[in-house]
Amino acid sequence: MCIRYSPFAFRFWKLIEKYKVSWVELSPALIRSQMIKDKKKFEDLDLSSLRIVCTGGEPWTDKPWKWLFEFIGKSKVPIMNSAGGTEVSGSILHCCLHRPFKVGSFNAPIPGMSADIVDSKGEKVSTDQMGELVMRKSSIGLTKSLWNDDERYIQNYWNVIKKNLWVHGDLASKDKDGHWYLHGRSDDTIKVSGKRIGPSELESVIIKSGKAKEVAAVGIPDEGKGSKIILSIVPLESEKNLNESLFIDLIIKDLGKSFKPDKVIFVKDLPKTRNMKIMRRVIKSCLTNEDPGDISTLLNPESVEEIKQHAI
Repeated sequence: MCIRYSPFAFRFWKLIEKYKVSWVELSPALIRSQMIKDKKKFEDLDLSSLRIVCTGGEPWTDKPWKWLFEFIGKSKVPIMNSAGGTEVSGSILHCCLHRPFKVGSFNAPIPGMSADIVDSKGEKVSTDQMGELVMRKSSIGLTKSLWNDDERYIQNYWNVIKKNLWVHGDLASKDKDGHWYLHGRSDDTIKVSGKRIGPSELESVIIKSGKAKEVAAVGIPDEGKGSKIILSIVPLESEKNLNESLFIDLIIKDLGKSFKPDKVIFVKDLPKTRNMKIMRRVIKSCLTNEDPGDISTLLNPESVEEIKQHAI
């Protein structure tokens, strides 16, 4: 269900209340759209039936995760974060109720998935270092190919890092306590003057400011430094007269001058899939005057035309 385009913006929560739902699955994007609403409108909701919240689809940032856990779940309902995909018939990383939880983390890999994190050469990375999420062996639910395209399957999943590793396509890291984190798609990674940064790291700085509803960070090819950082921001309706320099200064203060955005654009919406996942690939194509491909399955294809007006 798309909350944002529903005739009743609180229908999702009303269904939980009405049917005494105990387990629910949702995306971080949904929570970002809900946390900006007036808290008083939640006061009459009875969500006490909730025992577990399952989440997936994209990496969490601190503020939405804490709003879901503390405000909706009253700091009692565990958030079971999950990462996997159709091609693995389930999850690679998940959460176990018997282990501690951390903001946005996966506290355990799924047994039998042989999950690991490696660098571009296939070597295991150290604690807190970012690398590619991989499986070292074929899992029981793993697809054997793509439809009528065996070669593409081998190239896109098994030959990205040529060490008999299945590559998921997400950047990941693991802390000293064994908690796993995702940092966005590896092909979304932005390289600036030899330094790498995930879009979620840039986006979380903007969301923390409390002035933006949504944001997408992409890298545009640049001969001099590798990539230019472009931020596409959907401001909160309550925020007026926002300017580019405000958000540029926020990034510099939090992440340093190396990751200073080259341009900030303000839009009414960002292109999303029907499960509310922001399509950075489409945004990047629009900004570089390239064909974004088939956008008919997007939730809001009309958003593409607005972004095209800001092409570099």
